Amino acid sequence: MGETPGRVRRLLDDHHLVAMRVDGVLKIPADFLVDGRPLAPLRGTVMVLLDRGFTNDEIVEWLMETEETIGKAPIAVLRAGRKSEVRRVAQSLG
Repeated sequence: MGETPGRVRRLLDDHHLVAMRVDGVLKIPADFLVDGRPLAPLRGTVMVLLDRGFTNDEIVEWLMETEETIGKAPIAVLRAGRKSEVRRVAQSLG
């Protein structure tokens, strides 16, 4: 990613990125980045999921696993530029 740990922590705190712990280490999936920067529509989607009561781990899992209503992993749909579709599904969860 090429950012300082402090900058990464700020991106996580401000929900521009989300990470999950794997063996005690915070991991940010590479799919959440474009050219070393956070995927632009990720923050709004993370905010919707937080509002629905999801934990960070649950958010990462939901974004990375195939969502049956859209037929793909939500992160793939976000990367394809279809944030409204992902957020509509996210709002119906919980």
